[in-house]
Amino acid sequence: MNFPLFVARRYFSSKKKKSFISLIANISMLGVGVGTMALVIVLSVFNGMEELNRQLFRSFDPDLKITPAKGKRINVTPALLSKIQKTDGVKFATQVIEDNALARYADRRVVVKLKGVDSTYEQRHQLDTALVYGAVEVMANGEPKAVIGATVQQLLSINPNDIFTPLELWYPRSDTRTLNSPDAFNQQVIRVGGVYMLELRFDDYVIVPLDFAAELLGYGSQRSSLELQLQPNVDANAVKNTLKNTLGDAFVIRTRDEQNADLLRAIRLEKLFVTITLGLIVLVAAVNIFFSLSMLVLEKRDDIKMLFAMGATRSIVKRIFLFEGALVAFAGAAVGLLLGVIICWLQQTYGFVSMGMVSSLVDAYPVKMVWQDFVITAFLVIAVTIIVSFLPAKRAAEMY
Repeated sequence: MNFPLFVARRYFSSKKKKSFISLIANISMLGVGVGTMALVIVLSVFNGMEELNRQLFRSFDPDLKITPAKGKRINVTPALLSKIQKTDGVKFATQVIEDNALARYADRRVVVKLKGVDSTYEQRHQLDTALVYGAVEVMANGEPKAVIGATVQQLLSINPNDIFTPLELWYPRSDTRTLNSPDAFNQQVIRVGGVYMLELRFDDYVIVPLDFAAELLGYGSQRSSLELQLQPNVDANAVKNTLKNTLGDAFVIRTRDEQNADLLRAIRLEKLFVTITLGLIVLVAAVNIFFSLSMLVLEKRDDIKMLFAMGATRSIVKRIFLFEGALVAFAGAAVGLLLGVIICWLQQTYGFVSMGMVSSLVDAYPVKMVWQDFVITAFLVIAVTIIVSFLPAKRAAEMY
């Protein structure tokens, strides 16, 4: 056995003398354990929140979205559609018109995001799991239907079963100079055929047929974007690169993550700052290791002199106390990692901690354990242990 490690283990596990030094060492282990457990839990929760947001994105956003590099409208031609649809990996190419509009139901009004889609949208089946009423159909028996978000339904108090009160949609005419008159607006009426509920920033949409939106918004044959759904297990980035080479620089093509880059970046930044904060807490807890080792060096000075007399080198003495600090820290970290994994597993399995909100996807805080987080946590503990143990170990080596 490694001699410095053997001596360090004897110092660590000795039960002959319960002193104030032992109390500080135990407090050090407890602090490192709690900090490690907190790191594992918090990082796993952030991973779960990121995965939950990706689930929300998959329920609403396309795999790839094509928008114009300049301006807000695309002139969609049969040749353009043919190029896109013939690209390997593309399953559906949905033509989309999107803009803000005024929605009116009975005596209530609210500004909504109007989204006109063609018939391929229904075949994507993205909103099926989020549907709370009706069906995801923008045309039923030749009649246009609207699929609305839960926020729109609540703000307008829409009763989908009321066949006598239609949903009115208003949009300013392009040639108008004043909005004081009803004649300044294009107006259309439509009945609600489905209601979905995902999350607040997705639930303020009114989804209608493409021709209905084109007439109301005055888009004609122009489109806001093209939304692509890919074949299963196809690499979105590979299809994106192929389309960029095919379509040129006139279009911007974004993957689902790139469409929501700001939110994902915010989650990752928050995760980084929380990791740094908890790392500092672990450092504060590990300061106790510094004090316990410093006092242990003073207590064991006779043993240290004896070791030097027996031929031990300064390097051996230094490593004894470095190993002692490592054993204290690793014992606390091991317990913290174990408790963190158990708590995360219980939350994953039973969902004890609720988010306090109604969701079609999840009702408890999501947790996802990733092995990289365990590596980060272990690295922090090792780094902190070396930092706080080095000075006491160096002092012990200089007692000769």
